[in-house]
Amino acid sequence: MAAIELYDYWRSSAAYRVRIALNLKGLDYQQHSVHLVKDGGQQHQDEYTALNPQHLVPTLIHDEQVLTQSLAIIEYLDEQYPEPALLPQDVLARAQCRALAQLVACDVHPLNNLRVLQYLSGPLAADAEQKSAWYSHWIAQGFSAYETHLANNKGPYSCGEQPSLADCCLMPQVYNARRFQCDLSPYPRLLAVVQALEAHPAFAAAAPEQQADATP
Repeated sequence: MAAIELYDYWRSSAAYRVRIALNLKGLDYQQHSVHLVKDGGQQHQDEYTALNPQHLVPTLIHDEQVLTQSLAIIEYLDEQYPEPALLPQDVLARAQCRALAQLVACDVHPLNNLRVLQYLSGPLAADAEQKSAWYSHWIAQGFSAYETHLANNKGPYSCGEQPSLADCCLMPQVYNARRFQCDLSPYPRLLAVVQALEAHPAFAAAAPEQQADATP
């Protein structure tokens, strides 16, 4: 059994973040696909909920210890495997990096994730146009703030000269924004960071289409 196991889904933003972090750390891990749509959502099956009672991905197992929540998992990995660091050494810069990560992971993503979109189109009977407008609204709010934060950034990435926790969160959200055809042209600084991330091998290998469970 691998020392690190990751339960994920190829198109899950939260799982995508953890794949990036694992790749940046150069860690080998075994993947287990949890299909979020098939069979009514495999995340709801008893075997999986015994690991993650929130019915969410990702779940990471390290030396038989179970961890959930992507930001907690990434910071755990950063503490267990300090190089390369995913947070700046300076206290203020570290807080600012966490703020960018949380801007995406806590304020944008929860409003646009699968279970919210399913609730919009299910119980609330929102049509495709309304659902798209909802998605684009929250992307615009979050990315506008991210763009402003990048105004004084030095370096190709969100927090300077090397990829960080913030970048682990940004790339998956941009992937989804493109998937929902959101207009990203108002965010040139953000797109410049994304261009640098897309050229990085750790980010390329973590991309949804590169995963074994990816489907058309």
